[in-house]
Amino acid sequence: MIDRYCRPEMAAIWDEEAKFASWLEVELAICGAWAELAVIPEADNRKLQAADLRIDVDRIKAIEATVDHDLIAFVKSITEQLGDEGRHFHFGITSYDVEDTATALRMTRALELVRDGVRTLRQSIWERAHEHKGTLCMGRTHGVHAEPVTLAFKLCVWLDDLDRSLERIDQSIERVKVGKVSGAVGTYANVDPRVERLVCMRLGLRPAPVSTQIISRDVHAEAMCTLALLSGQLERMATEVRNLQRTELLEVSEPFKTGQRGSSAMPHKRNPWRCETVSGLARVVRGNLIGALENLVTWHERDLANSSCERIVIPDNFLLVDWMLHRFLGIVRGFVVHADNMRRNLDLTQGVIFSQQVRLALSDSGLSYDAAYEIAQKYALQAWNERVPYRQLLEADAVVQERLSSAVLDACFDPAHHLKHLTTVYERFNL
Repeated sequence: MIDRYCRPEMAAIWDEEAKFASWLEVELAICGAWAELAVIPEADNRKLQAADLRIDVDRIKAIEATVDHDLIAFVKSITEQLGDEGRHFHFGITSYDVEDTATALRMTRALELVRDGVRTLRQSIWERAHEHKGTLCMGRTHGVHAEPVTLAFKLCVWLDDLDRSLERIDQSIERVKVGKVSGAVGTYANVDPRVERLVCMRLGLRPAPVSTQIISRDVHAEAMCTLALLSGQLERMATEVRNLQRTELLEVSEPFKTGQRGSSAMPHKRNPWRCETVSGLARVVRGNLIGALENLVTWHERDLANSSCERIVIPDNFLLVDWMLHRFLGIVRGFVVHADNMRRNLDLTQGVIFSQQVRLALSDSGLSYDAAYEIAQKYALQAWNERVPYRQLLEADAVVQERLSSAVLDACFDPAHHLKHLTTVYERFNL
């Protein structure tokens, strides 16, 4: 992933040095397990564990240029730094005993970092929701005015989305915490099954119940699905801000810092570019998911088709989602709420947004559903088309005059009617 969309905290998990460091962590755990089973002399194991081993990425690449195998290049770069005890390094195992187990470690750490990001974003959204519990705004369906809501209500939807993401992340963390040290085709031909158990115990993983040369790829794909779903949730939130920032609405807008410029040509522009970036990157995350799903299929006990794909899609998706979380965090903390425009937009359609209350009041007065609907709709359409206040048209109708008092009409046109049960929603999120 290009540096533009990487945070150093996540990059530190997925860069090349970190990859080889995780391989070394697994290799040394395997050596320790062999020593515990008295296969490797304890004195040699102590030397291995105490050795000041360097991760020299350039040296590994130089060796790989000859051997065309990155794990072998890594092993050679390490054993070059060891004495006779180096003959025990990478003993009895195959490449993916190391690589898959190391990937489990890195994916676990990366998911924990994503979880931290979601929790921080959730807290900031909660704070903005608490701030705007009474900020009335227009609810829209199909992009068209529906009935009033509050800004806090909109944000509660986001909180609920993130709560589900946190559940999925927790489940994914437990699922990816699986290692394997079972040899070339998973039959433990040259490695004691107890080694696998000891290694996984040391690393905080659980042994795969069965593996071929690799762990089944649905494990990785599930984590990628979790990231893709989270990216979709972030895009949903970003799209809401983008729509609310449209000039015609201008109810919420991204932060605009001093010195910022929105267009190389038009000095007046204040574009929702931060949210647009979140939307664009969500497309990349979802696209990468296809590769992870395709990796479920392997030939027999192993082929290499998954490897090249995973080198790209797994790190990139973690880097992107982590970056998107913190980008949107800044948007939430800094977005501007234009409450006056929200009120203006509520009044934009001459009061037709209260048509359901009118229809219900007419039905309550004894009119049939169809008759009440026909009256409520007739004047709503007229008010909309002729820009005449809806209530004014209703009050001139003989049937309405007969059946609905001024007090009843006052109640129909009172926005508070739509908010009376929002306390129930707010309580669910401790607002």
